[in-house]
Amino acid sequence: MSARTRELLALIPVSLLVTAGFAALLITRSADINEATATYGAVFLGLCVAAHLFIRARLPYADPYLFPLAALLAAFGLVMIYRITPDLARKQAQWFVFGLVVFCATITLLRDHRTLERYRYTIAAVSIALLLAPRMPGIGGATNGAYLSINLGALEFQPAEFAKIGVIVFLASYLRDTRDVLVRGRLPRLSLKHFGPLLIVWGAAMLMLIFIRDLGSSLMFFGAFLALLYVATARISFVVGGLGLFGVGAWFFSNHIQHVHERVQIWLDPFKHGVVEKEGYQIAQGLFAQADGGLFGRGFGRALLELPGGGTILPAPHTDLIYAVIADELGLFGAVGLLLVYLLFADRGFKTALIAGDAFSKLLATGLTAVMAIQVFVIVGGVTRVIPLTGVTLPLVSYGGSSIVANLLLLALLLIVSDHARREPGRGGVV
Repeated sequence: MSARTRELLALIPVSLLVTAGFAALLITRSADINEATATYGAVFLGLCVAAHLFIRARLPYADPYLFPLAALLAAFGLVMIYRITPDLARKQAQWFVFGLVVFCATITLLRDHRTLERYRYTIAAVSIALLLAPRMPGIGGATNGAYLSINLGALEFQPAEFAKIGVIVFLASYLRDTRDVLVRGRLPRLSLKHFGPLLIVWGAAMLMLIFIRDLGSSLMFFGAFLALLYVATARISFVVGGLGLFGVGAWFFSNHIQHVHERVQIWLDPFKHGVVEKEGYQIAQGLFAQADGGLFGRGFGRALLELPGGGTILPAPHTDLIYAVIADELGLFGAVGLLLVYLLFADRGFKTALIAGDAFSKLLATGLTAVMAIQVFVIVGGVTRVIPLTGVTLPLVSYGGSSIVANLLLLALLLIVSDHARREPGRGGVV
């Protein structure tokens, strides 16, 4: 069976999940199943099959499991968002369609991902500009104390979602050129130009803590960089040094920058002021929701999200706390099942890096996979109180047009790398 046939067959259970999910919600709400239930699954399957046919034509050797896994996450996200707010689910579906257009356009225009190396400094400059844009007057603004989005009239998006891809492209290209020096050189002999990227990325991570108040992106960017640095050099000393720098910076800012200090204190003790207070309410309610789900959950549509007199029990259930909703309705087993899908996606992404024939492709696939995996850890870790809660989205599941478009762009780049790697002689039989 060919890789593309396996990909097509893997899309069938995804459409069944959409159908079953909407059926469960409609039964809960109206005690019957109408014709729209099957329509949702059919439309989603049609969109995915169209994308599959495009992949079959343009990237015939690409990994056969990455796209079905991404489609599975997107389908699950649509069902969960529809359960929370049907209007937002319709908007999310529109963003998914637009994301597929961007996905196909990227594959069409970028025939060889290695051409990105020629524009690495331009990509880096654009990425930094995107990160700083939310603080620009007239187009940026604060949301819950953090500067995350920019508003250009009818268009509003979070630039950090796209900047993460640009930063990974730059770092993969730069480390490809300098890895030999970093590997062979002794630490005392390495000059500032060799440590320059490490210091710049560390400074950028600290800057995000202060300037745009985005703790989540700070963790995500720096974690992905350390992963790339280790893969490029295999020197654990660089990783330890990077973690030390980040730890010192985080300690300093958590004690001297007010909003960082408040976030850390809430994480350490969300119940200090009582759950009715604003400070710890979000984390506390998320923990209560996960405990309410137990092992098997309340069932689709059966968890209590809204108060009888109006208002929501869980703040931002469609974005920051969607994992808490999942754990409440599907239980620990369902939430762990979702995390296993992310682990499978990461496994296929790292598999792509392993079989890639050149250093840039290996680093690019590693970085793209790592940044997505770390993003999952950052938001799930925040909701479960392993680390401070941040404002990043659960990739392809949480509501957000910027997130779903950026992650479909990331998926396109991974598939392009995979296709080139599997085209090489001796790679045809790779699973």
